[in-house]
Amino acid sequence: MRAAGWVIVVSCELYACRDEQAGPRPKAARPAAAVAPRGVPTVDAMPPVNFPATASWSQGAVRYLGSQVDPRNPQPGQRITLKHYFRAEGAQPRSYQWFLHFVDASSGQMLGNLDQEMQASAPSLGTWPEGKTVEIVQQLQMPTFDGAIRMLFGFWNEQGRLPVDAEAAHDGANRALGPLLEGPRRPLPEYRMPRAARPPVIDGALDDEAWKAAPEVTLGGSLDGHPISERRTRVRLVWDDTHVYVAFDCEDPDVWGSLRNKDDPIYNEDVAEVFFDADGDGATYNELQVSPHNVNFDASFVARRSDLPTAMKWESGMKSAVKVRGTLDDDSDRDDGWSAELAIPIAQLNQVPHVPPRKGDVWRFNAYRLEHYVRRQQIDGQAFSPLFVGDFHALPRFGTLVFD
Repeated sequence: MRAAGWVIVVSCELYACRDEQAGPRPKAARPAAAVAPRGVPTVDAMPPVNFPATASWSQGAVRYLGSQVDPRNPQPGQRITLKHYFRAEGAQPRSYQWFLHFVDASSGQMLGNLDQEMQASAPSLGTWPEGKTVEIVQQLQMPTFDGAIRMLFGFWNEQGRLPVDAEAAHDGANRALGPLLEGPRRPLPEYRMPRAARPPVIDGALDDEAWKAAPEVTLGGSLDGHPISERRTRVRLVWDDTHVYVAFDCEDPDVWGSLRNKDDPIYNEDVAEVFFDADGDGATYNELQVSPHNVNFDASFVARRSDLPTAMKWESGMKSAVKVRGTLDDDSDRDDGWSAELAIPIAQLNQVPHVPPRKGDVWRFNAYRLEHYVRRQQIDGQAFSPLFVGDFHALPRFGTLVFD
C-alpha cells in the first residue's frame, strides 16, 4: 500500500566516460533530462530488494535501505531498471543534493555520473518526510563496458560530501557502496609468442626471419574492439633469453611528430605502445613507446598510474628503430606508413617471474597505437585487447602473452 509522497523517476543513458586517462575519449551523449513526477506516493513498506544495504548519514538520520536491480545481471547494452530505497529517521542536514557515480569495480575508475540529473529530480535533504521510505527509480541502458560496475552515491553540497557513518559502508571517499552490476565478460585475447632462433636486426625493416615465424595480429578499436578499415596497425612479438622483441607496422597517410627528446610526452602525438604486467598482479607494470621519429618513452609503475615523475626515472635499456614509408613531417603528399622494431631487455622489467623466461610462462600485456588525424585535431586509439574505457592503463583488460 502506498501513501502520498514521492517516487523519484530518472530516465537516462549511461555512457562510459574518460576522466584523466590516456587514450581516445568515447563519444558521449548527455543523459535524457530527468523530470520528477508530482503527486506520486512513497512506499509504506519497502518491497524485497536484491541488493540490501545499511549505509547511513548524520548518525542514522538518513538511511540507505537497499536497491532492486532488474535484471540482476544485465547484458552490455541492455536496458535496466533500478529502484533505490532511503528513509529519513530524524532531522536531516539541509541543502545536500543526492549524487550517483558509476565506476569500474576492479579499479575504481569513473565510468559515468548522474549528478546534475539527480539534482534536477531528487529533493534535497531537509525536505524528506521523516518516517517515510523514499523510492528513487532509474531506467538506464548498460554501457558496453566489459566488467563489473559499482554504483556509488551519497549527498553533497559546495562544502563537500556528507560523511557516511560507517567506514565499511563507503569507498573511502564518502560514496556509499551501491549495487554491483555484473554482466558476462568478453574473453581476453591471447598471443602465443614464438622463441626466435635468431634475434631480429633492429633496423625498422620487418624482413627478418624471426618476424616471418611470428603470428601477425591487427589491432582493433581500443574502446570496443571494432575492426579498423583504414590506418591499420599490425603487431608481432618474439622472444629469446634476454629480450622481448616487438614489431609494429602502421598504415599512415601523414607520418609526423614534433617531439625529439627521450621521455617527451610522445603519447600526445602519433605513437606505438606496448605495456607489460609480467607477473600479472594488476599492479606493477611497464609502459614502452616509440614515435615515428624513433623517440622513446618508458615508465615503470608500482601501482596503476602511480606517480609519473617517479615512474619515468626508470630506464628500460630498450633499443628501437623506425622506417618511414614516405616523407616524414610533410603533409603536402601522401605517405604509406611507418614500421618500428623494439628490443626490450627482460631483466629490466618489473617483477618478471623467470629470467630468462621459461616456455609456457604467461604474462599480461597490451599493445596500442594512438593516431592523431590532421595533427591532433582527431584522436583514434587501437588496441590488442579492447578496454571499454578510455584508459590505456586498464590493467584488468590486458590480454595474455604466452611464451611458446
